[in-house]
Amino acid sequence: MDRKYVTEKVLADAAGIARAAEILRAGGLVAVPTETVYGLAARADSEEAVAQIFAAKGRPSFNPLIVHVSDADQARALVAMEPRALALADRFWPGPLTLVLPRHENAAVTSSIHAGLPTLAVRCPAHPVMRAVLDELAIPVAAPSANASETVSPTTPEHVLATLDGRIDAVLDAGASERGLESTIVALRQDGGWSLLREGPIGREILEDALGSEASNGRGIEAPGQMRRHYAPGKPLRLNARNAEPGEFLIGFGAIEGDVTLSATGDVNEAASRLYACLHLAAASDKPRIAVAPVPEDAVGRAINDRLRRAAAPRGGNQRSGS
Repeated sequence: MDRKYVTEKVLADAAGIARAAEILRAGGLVAVPTETVYGLAARADSEEAVAQIFAAKGRPSFNPLIVHVSDADQARALVAMEPRALALADRFWPGPLTLVLPRHENAAVTSSIHAGLPTLAVRCPAHPVMRAVLDELAIPVAAPSANASETVSPTTPEHVLATLDGRIDAVLDAGASERGLESTIVALRQDGGWSLLREGPIGREILEDALGSEASNGRGIEAPGQMRRHYAPGKPLRLNARNAEPGEFLIGFGAIEGDVTLSATGDVNEAASRLYACLHLAAASDKPRIAVAPVPEDAVGRAINDRLRRAAAPRGGNQRSGS
């Protein structure tokens, strides 16, 4: 990178929130806490600022970003908030739901955010610190996960610094993320259909209750988290393991004990909140391989397994026409 940073770590108090907003307003990069994972924020209307996100993360330019807004009214200035979108926003915002919607031609976001697509991904986060930053800044921010591309997502400031120290201006420290998995992403189609683009805390059954049966196929990479290889810990990863083989760091679940466990009681919500922390521990261990116990393929378990399958995918598996 051309620019070298001295990365500040600031507490998420009033002074820290004001400092984060000051850096963002000036076009800098700040890792900010959300209820899902830490996001790498930059003002969404600055081409130079958003370009720094891609540079810091080493992120492919064809992989679009999510724009974080303070409320549905701010989203309305960027995308077509049709009746279904308004109903979902009313039910799930603030919260871990991202909507992919037709983008207004005059939307005040840079072209690199939407990667040339006619749509834009928008989310209204629930974390009080992130909301305070958005209120202080008074403009939307682009904010993918605050980690180097393809590596394990961050749920603590320490995870952020593990791959981005010296690459960003600051980390706003609010402790560990509550949910630990990135937002659910839904695309609402103009023909009345919809697609679940990324599993997350809001499950398919809840969405089908709100929208009816999913009635539209995916159309290549339309939003973050769709690349075949993602969330990778940098070591070979074996799924559905019931015991550890020689040289493996075992991440347990339920009755299967391990070096660490996602949830000793088999609670998938606890497992979701601990998934990335366990992967970070496994990556930092002296064992060359990682194994993960089976996690039920239901509700939040589907989102966990989606992340694990992408983490286990071989290198070179990412293509523009991803699932």
